[in-house]
Amino acid sequence: MLFLVSSGSLSALSVPVPSSDPGYEDFGPGFCLAAEQPRSSPMVTAVRSPGVEPPAAGSQQDLQKQVWKGAPRETSQKRAEGRSSGAVDKMEERAVSNETRIKEFILLGLSRNPNFQIIFFVVFLVMYLGTIAGNLLILVTIYMTPQLHTPMYFFLSNLSFIDVGLSTATVPRSLLHFLSPRKTISFGDCIAELFFFHFIGGSECFHLVLMAYDRYVAICNPLRYTTIMNRQVCVLLVVSTWVGGFIHGCGQTFPIVLLTFCGPNEIDHFFCEGHAISMLACSSTFYSDVADRANSGILAIGCFSVLLVSYAYIISTVLKIKSAEGRQKAFSTCASHLIVVTLFYGPIVFLYMRPSVVFEADKLLSVFYTIVTPLLNPCIYTLRNETARNAMKKLGGRKICFRGKHTN
Repeated sequence: MLFLVSSGSLSALSVPVPSSDPGYEDFGPGFCLAAEQPRSSPMVTAVRSPGVEPPAAGSQQDLQKQVWKGAPRETSQKRAEGRSSGAVDKMEERAVSNETRIKEFILLGLSRNPNFQIIFFVVFLVMYLGTIAGNLLILVTIYMTPQLHTPMYFFLSNLSFIDVGLSTATVPRSLLHFLSPRKTISFGDCIAELFFFHFIGGSECFHLVLMAYDRYVAICNPLRYTTIMNRQVCVLLVVSTWVGGFIHGCGQTFPIVLLTFCGPNEIDHFFCEGHAISMLACSSTFYSDVADRANSGILAIGCFSVLLVSYAYIISTVLKIKSAEGRQKAFSTCASHLIVVTLFYGPIVFLYMRPSVVFEADKLLSVFYTIVTPLLNPCIYTLRNETARNAMKKLGGRKICFRGKHTN
């Protein structure tokens, strides 16, 4: 029995097919049978598949039902295979991404020219040692002189401590990289450096506002100064500046941690600066850029605006002082603070309140507010403050007398 399957019908012919002839055999007018064609037909393949018995002659509907019952099983099997292969592909992609995720960065520094590395090392070392020595001198002088145990000098000592921390957060590793051919830093150390830099830098931003408020109360409300700025209030205000800096550091660090880094790992900076790090991310940096600009920009503009308003009131009050000596003393105290504020906030406002464009001068500006400003702060406050200079002279005289007694 031989089954012939066409597009819409099934017929049974009881005709002999010679097995010796693989081609076509003529059985009369209108009948032409291809011996090999039924084997390639999907309908016949379905009929001859295991588990499907060939129907009797003339049961075309039964054959179609059996054929279409077998087809969904094959389709569902292919779908299952496709899903499993897709899952495997995703797992492979994740494995590749985990393997290609970078674990360390390379800090390119201020210049790629090796001839400049020794020069940068000497300059950074001298400035860093000057920063440490000057600010420690202020701390020791204020601590050893009871006459300087006032709110203004208490805030000045805290500023000196912040300046030491700000320089220490970035400079020691830079000094090491200037002399080392391997200028790498691990991902965790880079994130830690980024956090402490913004933590201490944010604390200094708030602390400069606090010092401006102290001068405002001292000049505009001199009779109530000791009552308003008592010891408890001063300690609370200093703690609030550190808390604000901690929040600022977290706001700058967390968006960077959430980024994916799988490509180049060369940071075009001498320390782990947030914008320079985000430029290496493989994922979208939209939210991190917005957080960076908003956090640092609002902090800088907000604090700088409060400072300008405070000093506008201070200057208007100073101009009303009838005594020339009183005006000169008030202006001398405020001028020192204004110079420090300008040196610190000027580069920050320029870097964070403009579009995300990178210039070569950005690294020099970073050097200015990370190293130069902490170095100049002790000089500005001591050279323009007669009380601090006299206290340092007395402290030096005590040391000389102590050494003379010790040798005798």
